[in-house]
Amino acid sequence: MTEAARPQESAIREALRTVYDPEVGENIVDLGLVYRVETRPGAVDLDITMTTPACPAAGSIAEEAGAAVRRACPEGTRVRVEVVFDPPWTPEYMSADVKRRFGW
Repeated sequence: MTEAARPQESAIREALRTVYDPEVGENIVDLGLVYRVETRPGAVDLDITMTTPACPAAGSIAEEAGAAVRRACPEGTRVRVEVVFDPPWTPEYMSADVKRRFGW
């Protein structure tokens, strides 16, 4: 692949804004669940977390995140999504808008 086929991080983050935590009703970017987006020609690696390690939606959120990123990337891009818990998530990671909606 050429450098022109490198997925753009901004497009990846916009795609991830379409993925919602069903228990909270907010997208995973604004909730602060996206820890790392690494792009290079032909590949995207994501580290995402959950608000708690016991989150029952972790598998479906990770699958939805991978699907959203694949739709935003050139065909054939390898997408890897890893769910991590280090560092542990805290409400400090949420966007200011989400904090306001929650009254924080």
